[in-house]
Parts: sequence; structure tokens; C-alpha cells
Amino acid sequence: MTSSIIGNVFGFKALRALRLEDLRIPVAYLKTFKGAPHGIPVERDMLNKYGRPLLGATVKPKLGLSGRNYGRVVYEALAGGLDFTKDDENINSQPSCAGGTVSSTPRRR
Repeated sequence: MTSSIIGNVFGFKALRALRLEDLRIPVAYLKTFKGAPHGIPVERDMLNKYGRPLLGATVKPKLGLSGRNYGRVVYEALAGGLDFTKDDENINSQPSCAGGTVSSTPRRR
């Protein structure tokens, strides 16, 4: 959540300088976040990758990729050796890539 807040606010090109001095989140809101369902050991087991850092990348839908080309980029990244890809857009239904047009990300085996 903090990366969404900070990334979106600090990403405004109209801002020349900005400093975040405090961020207060209501306790009731914090209680809705239970944390990650599992940790790195489980991720390593799922990917069958041990003894080295996991390598991943973020594919940004707002680059204007169609659903087909978005899927192609993900496929090529995984085929090229990445362990995972992720989409960190807050709103991942972009005009060029409407929600539901991209199939689930394939896992390398």
C-alpha cells in the first residue's frame, strides 16, 4: 500500500519536490491486511529454485500493450530465464488491455 501511495504521488511529473514526513493509517484499515499467505520458502518450493536469488520483473499494463502483446512479453520473460513476473498497477484494466484479456501467467517448470 505504501508503494502505491508513494509511487503514485511522487510519480506526478508536475511536482518538482516533495517529502513525505508522516503517513498515518487507521487501525481498522490495517486490520484488513492479514499479511502474505506464505513466505519466500514456499515461493522457492513452488518455483523449485534454491541456492540463488529469485529473479523477476514487472510488466506495466500502462505501457499500452494489448492483452496479446502483454502475454507475449510475460512469456518471453519467463522463457528467457526470469523466475516470475508481476503486475503492480493499481488499476490493471487499461484502455489498451482491458481486464480479463490476459490469461493467467504461466509458471516455468
